[in-house]
Amino acid sequence: MNDDRKDLPPAAQRALAEAEERRKKAEAEAKELPKELGGRDGPDPARYGDWEKKGIAIDF
Repeated sequence: MNDDRKDLPPAAQRALAEAEERRKKAEAEAKELPKELGGRDGPDPARYGDWEKKGIAIDF
């Protein structure tokens, strides 16, 4: 355990340990996903509002 975490109450230490465990589990699950073939390059259009590809507007 880190020195800075020793000063925290037991509940906070448990919460940090649980969060680290969830992060490791999420990373392991992300590695299991198959690679996308033929997907878009660049940023996610839903997040950045770019709904066109090569000048053609797309919708789904």
